[in-house]
Amino acid sequence: MESSERDGDTRPLLPQMRLDELLEELQARIDAARGTRDRVHSLLEAVLEVGRELDLKQVLHSIVDAAAVLVDAEYAALGVIGPDGKRLSAFHTVGVSEEEIARIGHYPEGHGILGELIRHPQPLRLAKLSGHPASFGFPAHHPPMNSFLGVPIRVRDQIFGNLYLTEKRAGAQFDEEDESVLSTLAVAAGVAIDNARLYEESRLRERWLQANTEITHALMSGSGGSEALLLIAERAMEITGAALAEVAVPMEGTASLTVELALGHEAEAHRGLVVPVDDSLLGRAFTSAAPVTSPDVSCDARVSSGPPRFAGLGPAVAVPVGSGDGVRGIVLLVRAAGGVEFSEKEIEPLQGFAAQAAVAVELAERRRAAEQIAVLEDRDRIARDLHDLAIQRLFATGMTLQSAGRFIEHKEASERVSRAVDDLDETIKIIRSTIFGLRAHDAASGTGLRARVVRVVGETAPVLGFAPSVRMEGLVDTHVPKETADHLVAVLSEALANTARHARAGRVEVALETDGREVRLTVADDGVGIPEGGRRSGLRNMAERAAQLGGDLEIDSAPDRGATLVWRVPVREG
Repeated sequence: MESSERDGDTRPLLPQMRLDELLEELQARIDAARGTRDRVHSLLEAVLEVGRELDLKQVLHSIVDAAAVLVDAEYAALGVIGPDGKRLSAFHTVGVSEEEIARIGHYPEGHGILGELIRHPQPLRLAKLSGHPASFGFPAHHPPMNSFLGVPIRVRDQIFGNLYLTEKRAGAQFDEEDESVLSTLAVAAGVAIDNARLYEESRLRERWLQANTEITHALMSGSGGSEALLLIAERAMEITGAALAEVAVPMEGTASLTVELALGHEAEAHRGLVVPVDDSLLGRAFTSAAPVTSPDVSCDARVSSGPPRFAGLGPAVAVPVGSGDGVRGIVLLVRAAGGVEFSEKEIEPLQGFAAQAAVAVELAERRRAAEQIAVLEDRDRIARDLHDLAIQRLFATGMTLQSAGRFIEHKEASERVSRAVDDLDETIKIIRSTIFGLRAHDAASGTGLRARVVRVVGETAPVLGFAPSVRMEGLVDTHVPKETADHLVAVLSEALANTARHARAGRVEVALETDGREVRLTVADDGVGIPEGGRRSGLRNMAERAAQLGGDLEIDSAPDRGATLVWRVPVREG
């Protein structure tokens, strides 16, 4: 009796539990401990793997891969938040094939659940995606997804992006441990992303320094200004990943810029284009001596008038080459449509590159100017020596022969001496002419054909109601003789006046081109065309001017596509 009471008071009711149940519970606890240990090891391995990479793109892919493995998710994605802090600018995925992505269409921009994490950067765990108020559903061809886990990635207290995990395998749900593991990975990911960014920035600075060194070396080795501008455009385009690069320089005597060279996407449509300084993208960068950006150049009102030249292109930046009153040109870089906008971090080294390039160009010009001064000084010395020595000696020799001729009685010998004196006089005239040529200076200033064409077009703009687009190619001022240039300017004035009076056009394009053999002027409009039976005295005058110079006039006109006038004449024989 005492034993029974003692047992009832001090012992738990264990006899009712089976031994195998105790063993199963013990085994479950051991398995859970092992699972936790293995998961910690996996997390550490993932952190180390992510931290090894230095290439930013590869780091992001490693983060997504590691996240999917750690929480056993079928689908994983990392969305990078754009500069505006409201949309996703990049999206890296795991679990969806390239074919599925192509069928789904454009990557998400941050609406619905994805946008919820952007607006509220806190871990978000859902048993069913469709049950959340912010859920918008999925686009066509998107794989079905139910369970969801998302965590933000912070880089130096700023939200870089978000990790999105969906569809935990075996139909299970994401739990608190999954959330904790993923949040820990996000911290390590932030450090890895920051390291990769710093490495990327240092590599970018190194590339800019190499480009500056290359340009300086080329200029100091005697390369011309055109070669330097080409090198500047090539390196800037290569480093920034631009699809189009232009270099525009100021036109002497006008308030315009001309596109000296263009590289990349449909570059031919940009070469030789004349752009007004006022109210243009390039012009604002030129007058302000500071970079000017455009989120989408294809629909920017600051782009010059004329036919669309930026189709298929998007973000752009115009950077001055030089500073203050010493701006020597503008570099325009344009990325493909849908590309990332130029950020301050990109523009800063680009601006420094352009400034150093301007210094190198100026030093090269100073060196060439010093060489030119040396040449001019040498010419002055030669002219002085010819005047003070050669002419005086020739003159003295002529006087001696002329005096000696009086004492020569032989008629034929006397005539020969007289002819020799005449030859000396003629030689003195030739030398004096040479001296004048050595000391002559080019007085041309803003009177070249380029400047005259821009002035004529500018004077016509108020009558037309808009500014015609102008494009020039070739050595217009060098190859076209003055007489031909005078005729060409008269033809251009007549053509634009006729367009203003009769064409009712909304767009006019002027193109002036020369290859050294002929010069070609094209004036095209989108007006009503040239009516049949109308007065053609102006066109007849243009044709006569072309014929007078050995050229011709071509006219293409139709009511539905306006009129195109092509006036071409040779500028060199043969």
